[in-house]
Amino acid sequence: MIPALAIGIALAIILAVIWSRYTRLKRERYIRDYTLPKGLYERLRKRRPELEMKDCMLVARGLRKFFLAHLNSGRKFVSMPSQVVDDLWHEFILYTKAYDDFCKHAFGRFLHHTPAVVLGPDKRDNEGLRRVWWHACKEENIDPAKALRLPLLFALDAKLGIADGFVYSPDCKSRRSDAGGNVHCGADFSDSSIDGGTDGFGDSDGGGDGGGDGGGGCGGGGD
Repeated sequence: MIPALAIGIALAIILAVIWSRYTRLKRERYIRDYTLPKGLYERLRKRRPELEMKDCMLVARGLRKFFLAHLNSGRKFVSMPSQVVDDLWHEFILYTKAYDDFCKHAFGRFLHHTPAVVLGPDKRDNEGLRRVWWHACKEENIDPAKALRLPLLFALDAKLGIADGFVYSPDCKSRRSDAGGNVHCGADFSDSSIDGGTDGFGDSDGGGDGGGDGGGGCGGGGD
């Protein structure tokens, strides 16, 4: 006969798993449905006057996907792969109260800002980028190890013609030869030859400390 204590422990574990899943799904819905503060698109357009309103809405979709990647990674460290999405994130930081409230509801804690970066010598940044790549691909039903197209978050800078943006391609060899090495390849995110490891690639459980260095914040996108 199974001891009552063992049954109690098993039930507690099951309830904890159910509650954790419920909480994550609730936070995911909050991120998807969150309404941006008024005037945020206008602030972005002052920084990026070439953007039309429909472009701002697309950037906001990218920001949502970045926050979903952080949430679905178990709130682990994430790095921003898009310069224009990073611009919107910075603008939302200035809405301090709304920004702080968003973080509490979306993540249960404050998400620190991470600067827009590409794969490089800093393994910590690479780990964060690989994590975002994995979850951004999964969000859009793309195989992160063998992507045939880019997830929105990694395609936005090129799509919108952002002068100082980051350009990615799933087709590494041809694009590298065409662009003189200025195109960053999706396949590199699962390639251990970049820095000797693939930390952050595909690990979807556990905790973590959120974003990286820099002052400030998290924001919600709106479309």
